[in-house]
Amino acid sequence: MQEEMSSTTPAETIADSASLKKHADPPADTKEPDPYRVKLEGDEDPKSMHKFKKWMAIVIICSASTCVTCASSVVSFTQKPMQEQWHVSSYVTILGISLFVEGLGIGPLLLGPLSEFYGRNLVYWSSFALFLVLNLPVALAPNIATYLVFRFLTGFAGAAFLSVAGGSVTDLFANEEVLLPMAIYSVSPMIGPVLGPAISGFINQNTHWRWTYWVIVIWAGVELALLVLLVPETYVPTLEARKAKKLRKSTGDERYHSALERSDKGLVNTIALSCLRPFQIMMYEPMALLLNIWSALLLGILYLTFEAFPTRVFGRDRGFNTQMSGLSFVGIGIGMVIAIASQPYWIKVYKEDRIPYWERKMRAERQKCVEEGEKEDKSAWRKHEPEPEARLLIGMVGAVLVTLGLFWFAFTTPHAIHWIVPMLATVPFGLGVIYAFISIWTFLVHAYRPYAASAMAGNSFTRSAFAAAFPLISTPMYARLGVVGATGLLAGLSALMMPLPFVFYHYGKRLRKNSRFAL
Repeated sequence: MQEEMSSTTPAETIADSASLKKHADPPADTKEPDPYRVKLEGDEDPKSMHKFKKWMAIVIICSASTCVTCASSVVSFTQKPMQEQWHVSSYVTILGISLFVEGLGIGPLLLGPLSEFYGRNLVYWSSFALFLVLNLPVALAPNIATYLVFRFLTGFAGAAFLSVAGGSVTDLFANEEVLLPMAIYSVSPMIGPVLGPAISGFINQNTHWRWTYWVIVIWAGVELALLVLLVPETYVPTLEARKAKKLRKSTGDERYHSALERSDKGLVNTIALSCLRPFQIMMYEPMALLLNIWSALLLGILYLTFEAFPTRVFGRDRGFNTQMSGLSFVGIGIGMVIAIASQPYWIKVYKEDRIPYWERKMRAERQKCVEEGEKEDKSAWRKHEPEPEARLLIGMVGAVLVTLGLFWFAFTTPHAIHWIVPMLATVPFGLGVIYAFISIWTFLVHAYRPYAASAMAGNSFTRSAFAAAFPLISTPMYARLGVVGATGLLAGLSALMMPLPFVFYHYGKRLRKNSRFAL
């Protein structure tokens, strides 16, 4: 998996490492590399870091990602006390979720490219510092207007962190090792929204609603300290620039430089391109557009449950108190944990012969290249890489599980059926959502590799737009259609999307041949 798994980070930003040469400039008629261009050597490469340090950094990054997205859904049980204190309607307080998620969607388009110029850590530190500081006015808000404005700003600040974290994973792990840590990172922002209502339920059952946001502030402060103290810089161009600066200082030779220092790429142009290209891809690439809509529908349904579960399904209809309603999301969380635990199996599927015939044939040809000594020929090697459509296998399972879970849930919510039955239905839903997202993200990265950052930014924007809108339609939809009808409608929409991974698995390669962006 390439570095472009992050929503705004370009892949392969630097050439393979080579030793720094310390001899005179080569003759003008040769094509030898610049001897004063600094590159990392040996242990300087982040991929050479000790495994413990790598995984410690990944755990901190993932927990910070969870913190940001958890803040999106903790609003669930603060709405009623805010309505009473500020005399506003439920539709206004729901905007606390919608505006935060909208900030998460817009932020990567504008702030993600900063890591290309300033490195990962500066973005992490500034993003989380802003996220922490901007949550203070949320916790202390004297009125609804202040609260809503700063909810959007905190989402925007947190998005800068989410937009580059995937890049850190690929900075630390080689291609053959990256699948498991990337899968874990991919799940971490999805666990956050499920964890939020559980935390919020216990807090609002036992103390003042403002403590919901003070808990987020405390959590963010701990994460910021861990990021500063324990997560090293991993962006290779930034590390090379630091090395070049040290060499100039120690040798007094100003000719030493890094690729980043000589880059003619401007920040403003990079941000402008990161805002434009995602929409170009969606306009000209039907596969990208449809997969984005599918993932947006799934995230929208997930965020809709933050309104439906406490007020309709388990809260009002079944008499759950606040903290019990928060725990009604445990089934979705269990499904997501199962998705993480099953990743070694799926990695094995890709590595062994439990894959389609055409994929086995391609891997056999790739192995033949190795045996014939063609491994160093990168064009020949890449010619035999697995097709992007192989990433849709897990998505097929996810599509079926999501639809099954929603239909199961829809028809088991009547009072005559014990509450554990619909709650069990949320387990395959949570499992299927993660499988679907992993499939979509990895497919977009591999199919649109030269523009994967833009493809992922478009996916992030579309998902956030749906996730912001769905909570707003939750109350009127469930009031008009009832729990069975409204959930059945969502299950039907999911069923309409279910064929996508199957269709693109069989016809994706043919569609990519006529694409202006895909490989």
